Order: sequence, then C-alpha cells, then structure tokens
Amino acid sequence: MFNLFNLTLKINGFPMKEAQVEFEKNLQISDSEYHKFIEEKRKEIVQFHIENNPFYNNLVGNADFFDWNKLPILTKKNLQVPLQERLSKGFEKNIYINKTSGSSGDPFIFAKDKFSHALTWYSNIYRFGWFGIDFNKSYQARFYGIPLDKFGYYKERFKDFLAKRYRFPIFDLSDVVLEDILKKFQGTKFDYINGYTSSVVLFAKFLQSKNIVLKDVCPTLKVCMVTSEMLFDDDKILLEKYLGVPIVNEYGASELDLLAFQNPNGEWQVNSETLFIEILDENNQPVPNGTSGKVVVTSLYNQAHPFIRYEIGDIGILDEKSTWKKPILKQLIGRTNDIAVLPSGKKSPGLTFYYVTKSIIEDDGNVKEFVIKQTQLDCFEIDYVSEKELTSAQIEEIQKAIDLYLEPNLKFTYTRKEFLTRSNRGKLKQFTSLLK
Repeated sequence: MFNLFNLTLKINGFPMKEAQVEFEKNLQISDSEYHKFIEEKRKEIVQFHIENNPFYNNLVGNADFFDWNKLPILTKKNLQVPLQERLSKGFEKNIYINKTSGSSGDPFIFAKDKFSHALTWYSNIYRFGWFGIDFNKSYQARFYGIPLDKFGYYKERFKDFLAKRYRFPIFDLSDVVLEDILKKFQGTKFDYINGYTSSVVLFAKFLQSKNIVLKDVCPTLKVCMVTSEMLFDDDKILLEKYLGVPIVNEYGASELDLLAFQNPNGEWQVNSETLFIEILDENNQPVPNGTSGKVVVTSLYNQAHPFIRYEIGDIGILDEKSTWKKPILKQLIGRTNDIAVLPSGKKSPGLTFYYVTKSIIEDDGNVKEFVIKQTQLDCFEIDYVSEKELTSAQIEEIQKAIDLYLEPNLKFTYTRKEFLTRSNRGKLKQFTSLLK
C-alpha cells in the first residue's frame, strides 16, 4: 500500500519517524514515574524559552521560573502581536505557521517547530488508531468549512485528496444538499466521519426524518469523530442511532494538539504525551479534581513559540480518578467568554440556556438548529430553523424551564430563520453575549 499521507508529511519536512519514537517512548513511562516526567518536560520547555525567546522572557520578567505556579498565565490577548516578535531564536524559518479559528473572539497567527507539529500528527494517528482508523488507508467523510475564494478552495481540495478525505462544505445544509450528501454515502466506501458537531447532528436529523440508518446504506462506515462544538448527550444518542456507528468526542485546538479524545471505554482521555493540562480558579490557582475552572495548557515540545500556561478560553472539570499519566476530562462546560450575566448578578455559562432550551425546543423534531444571543442584561434572542413556527405553548414551556433553572423575569424573543449564520470556518456559535 502506497502511504501517500505519510509521504506528504515527509515531503513537507515533518520528521514523523523521530516523532513516533518520542511519542511511543512517553507511552512506555510508568504511572509512578509520570509525575517526574511531566515536571522535567515543563522545566525543560520553560528554560528553553527563557533563554531563546525574548517575548516569553519579557513576559516572565522577575517571576521565579522554578516555581511553576508563579509563572504568568499566557492569554490570547498577549499573543496578538506580530508573529515575528514571538518566535524563538533560530526558528524564524522552516516552521509550521497557521491561524486559530477565532471562535474565542481573539484570533491570532501561531507557529510550531517541525518536530512539535510532527508529534501533533502522531498524536492524531495514535488516537484515531484506537478505533481502527489508519490515515494512509481509511477514507474520511469530512463535514468542515472550506475557503470560498478560488485559490483557497482548490488548495483545500488538493490537501483533502492527499489526506484521503472527501469534504462536504457545510455553509448550506438545506434538505436538497443533505440529499446529495446521502447519495454520496450510498455510492462511496467511507470508513469514518469527522466534522463539526452541529453539522453532523443536522445530517443525523435529516436521516431521522427519512428513517434511514447511515451504516445500512454505507456498510464500510466504522466510527464518527465530532469536534469543535459541544456534543450534548441527547445529540450523541441521536447520532449513534441514525449513523449506526460509535460516536467519538474530540476536543482540540489548532495551536496546540488534540487536548482530549474519547477512548474506547467512553472516557474523555486527556493528551498527557505532548501537553500538560491544568484547571485553575480565577486567581490562577490549581483547583482539586472534580472542580470546575479555566483550562490552561502547556505545550511540552513547541520550541518555536511558547505556549506555557496558556489560557485556552474554556471552562472544564478534570475527573476525580485522573492520574498524571491518564488525566480524564469529566466535563467541558463552555467558553469563558460565553458567560451570561443575569439581573440578579448571577453568572451562568451561556450553554446552560442553550441546554435548558434545547430539551424542549427540539422535542418533536420540528426545530433543526437554534442559537441564543444575550442582547441586554435581561433580554435574549433565539434564532431558529424549523419547518413551522414555535407554538405559544412551546414558548411557555421554555420560559418555565428558564425560570426554574436560571431565574424568573428574563425576556426572550424568537425569530424563525431559513438558515443560521456560521463563522467563516463553518462553526456554529451556540451562545453569544453581546454585553460589554
């Protein structure tokens, strides 16, 4: 079998063999030795950037860099300076450069050295392999955005060809388009699906309306990986039923790596081979496992660009049974910039509204998708796509649930839409606060 995927990475200068050796060496480290391994890697990467990266050295200032908890928290705002000012000495060229999606509202350009990025690829290869997926052989059905300018579009299509992927652009997911997607599955031997949660869920609802299980029309399909947006329990049940394959929840960040990936036991296993992930409170102090806080990530290998104690913009909880070698992400609550502030002074993750509303609004399958915006302290707008308008009885039920789970006297307006606006990458932002 001609391994086109591996060859492409090699041609692009990514040292995949060396990355594989390093990654597999880390896998062999025992549970009892893992704490020591993480501490050594942390010290190593901090020391490197203190000595070779003026941007990071300046950020640390007089802090005692031997005391981990005294190191500064790096935010996306810190990184909104020209990339050249943030690179380590000796890494001005021959590096991997990309841009974050901007879903947090603070996009920026980042860099990784070639070895660090090769490790990211190997981390993906290893975890997808848990489900029998081989990037050189398995054919991917990809539900992702795509650049709409001619050059960007064909460049992405060519990359898809090299990586054994067929992309379904997700900016238009009307029934006519979903019908074409279904036909493509009927005539293609896809091995797995990978894509944005909301788009795959929309496709599953279309299958539900036709009472079709995708695995019946595409028997080669093994698994579906969803990413980038929240996966709710009832959506997971819907996906499992109408795709007919296991659903794997992926949590990653383009500037880092896969942060967590659902293992075959259904645990959301944190990547401890290339990253160190900690959960911190508002004062940047570690919280006990089982307690929610800010997700803060350190890239243990990226020498080109510092990602040390980097606040990714999410709120999460590590499971009480987590170990240094095998941390488990118990829950991802949402983004730190998606907090609703209520008239009573209460703060609530915006996804609480979405979750409470969702349990009622989608009950009969009429509503396909919806998003919530907070426009004032007590005012919210819900835009939704459906076959028919919401009834006054449904709206009353939603109001009752919100009164119960959040607080009374919040005002909601409902607008039925033909489609919902997605980001230029095709992501659907489920809750947005417009308050300053």
